[in-house]
Amino acid sequence: MPEDLYTEFRKLSPKVTGGLVRMREDTFKDASVPAKYKILAALVAVVVTKCEPCLRAYTKMAFQAGATQDELVEFLNVAITESGCPGETWALKAFKVYKELEQGKEIEEEVCCKYEDA
Repeated sequence: MPEDLYTEFRKLSPKVTGGLVRMREDTFKDASVPAKYKILAALVAVVVTKCEPCLRAYTKMAFQAGATQDELVEFLNVAITESGCPGETWALKAFKVYKELEQGKEIEEEVCCKYEDA
């Protein structure tokens, strides 16, 4: 079962996988730059790299951090500018998640990509 593999891998690799969790916790908190802007910057990166679990997670995190629709669109425009037409497709996916959150829909939040059988 894929979830069992991921759980087992995390137990075998706590310094690396746990390190990623600790990095995110430290990175995405308010400091000199407010957390929501760091989260929106991460969303740009995942739109450009086309990571769907991260796209859902960072869009949800941005929404929860108080990012407005206008702020989201401006950051998604950066992603589109840096990745062209494919970026537009992925930006629209993020925008859809944001709109679903506005409507009160629950969005699964997985920041890490998970193993899936082909």
